[in-house]
Amino acid sequence: MKIILTAHQFLPEYNFGTEVLTYSVAKDLVERGHEVSVLTGAPAKTSLNDDERFDEYQIDGINVYRFTHEFIPMGDQNVIMEIEYTNNLVARYFRKLLNNVKPDLVHIFHMSRLSAAIIDVTVNMNIPTYFTPTDFWSVCPMSLLMLDDGTSCKGPEKLATNCVRHVAMRSRWGWVEKFAKAAPDSLANLAVAIVRKGWLPRQLPFVNEISALSKRSNYLISRLNTLNGIVSPTTVMTEVLVRNGVRPELIKQYMYGINMDNYEARLRSRTAGTAYTFGFIGGLSNHKGCHVLIQAVRLLNHKDVLLKIYGNPKDFPDYYNKLQELAEDFPSIKFCGTFPNTQIAEILDGIDTLVVPSIWFENAPLVIHSALAAGCPVVSSDFPGMSEVIHNEKNGLLFEPGNAKDLAAKLRRLLDEHNLLEKLSSNCRKPKSIAEYVDEILTLYESRLAYTSN
Repeated sequence: MKIILTAHQFLPEYNFGTEVLTYSVAKDLVERGHEVSVLTGAPAKTSLNDDERFDEYQIDGINVYRFTHEFIPMGDQNVIMEIEYTNNLVARYFRKLLNNVKPDLVHIFHMSRLSAAIIDVTVNMNIPTYFTPTDFWSVCPMSLLMLDDGTSCKGPEKLATNCVRHVAMRSRWGWVEKFAKAAPDSLANLAVAIVRKGWLPRQLPFVNEISALSKRSNYLISRLNTLNGIVSPTTVMTEVLVRNGVRPELIKQYMYGINMDNYEARLRSRTAGTAYTFGFIGGLSNHKGCHVLIQAVRLLNHKDVLLKIYGNPKDFPDYYNKLQELAEDFPSIKFCGTFPNTQIAEILDGIDTLVVPSIWFENAPLVIHSALAAGCPVVSSDFPGMSEVIHNEKNGLLFEPGNAKDLAAKLRRLLDEHNLLEKLSSNCRKPKSIAEYVDEILTLYESRLAYTSN
């Protein structure tokens, strides 16, 4: 089969969970004899003209078609919030790409930067299309389902007034930001309804943006409901999609798989006289919660603790500087930079326990599966997506999200309870391989293609 996969960013420059999953699926499909291409987005580093936004490259024999995105007017569109979820420029390019490649199907692993207009294109061209949601972008314009105070959000309200409030305050939309902070819900709902009906002059600042944002949820859910299938990795993802209007019969729930090459599960145990090594592997951004882990290690103030932090300092330099300030005067906290994903088994071999201190609804990140493959227990924020994989007191420990004191208490248990590490490590079970995951999605593909041919 000819297959096009999509992602919001891709290797070699970007090496996070969605990118690794998309690449691993692509490689496995290629090894089985399928012809695979990737359409990806990428953030712009300099301002570009429309005709400069598209380029091509290859990675390991896979053709990659890239769109470079900016939050500015482009193509025939001027409303930034509209472009975010329905980008006509990308749609036109994708239609040409599909006409050239002539794929049998498309599998979307992310639509951010590309927009859901790519679904309109595949539906209009009658190309079977599938979607694996790796975060909550299709429901939440911020992707995280998390409010500024750290509490979780259930998704857009009827008029998406809560989304307008949140984005307005985050985006510093002048008078709209002030109104969003001060207005009671009833007044805010009325204001959004008036904007949606077009009763305010479009020339007013941000009126078009508010209108577009308030329509985002209905647009995206309607597009998801035209897909041939959705491959949800977790129960929490399935529940969020269904609660926000996705037809449940579209959804198959398959947990991710990982490339199992180079893993050798090693039973961890405490060794007298050696440092206990905790590790963090992931993006150095606020919602990943590395600051919570550093605060917890400082609270421990234990002479036999080493913390290794792996992540790219260039992604969010202001946040990285904050982390460095938090770690000041603690030489046992090491910033170790990045590494190729092919070395993750080796990196995990140098860690006694992985810590995943996210302060948002992580959707069972791949690094957790990698840790379990290496026999490395995980201390994780107690969010539904992660607690589907990490079972408290079995293969790891769970703590209250964002609570450095609770995390420190869990880390102290690993230091004080001599046999706890070995017990948790012995319960780390081999996760699903990428080959097993591809077997599952191929079954979906083949059933649809067989139905179409009949």
